[in-house]
Amino acid sequence: MLLSNKEIEHIANLARLDLTEEELGKYGGQLSNVLGYIEMLGEVDTTSVEPTAQVTGLSNVLRPDEIVDWREDERDNALKEAPSLEERFIKVKKVFDQ
Repeated sequence: MLLSNKEIEHIANLARLDLTEEELGKYGGQLSNVLGYIEMLGEVDTTSVEPTAQVTGLSNVLRPDEIVDWREDERDNALKEAPSLEERFIKVKKVFDQ
């Protein structure tokens, strides 16, 4: 699919890009190539392919939370490097207002 310079300028304006004439030609050609590949994908017969939104079959791949005790020297080193402490805890900036 070949895009006109006017179409490329419009897309650049939507993306808030100020392109030179040289860049318009360069990126316009690249964008036209990408759109050509997308057109080719549209021609592939997918009638026997089941629609899917994810392909791994995995869900909620998270490890369980577990408490792991640090060695004393590891803990002391972490506390020494922390920018702010409160008792023996690392103090961090507030993330939520409530």
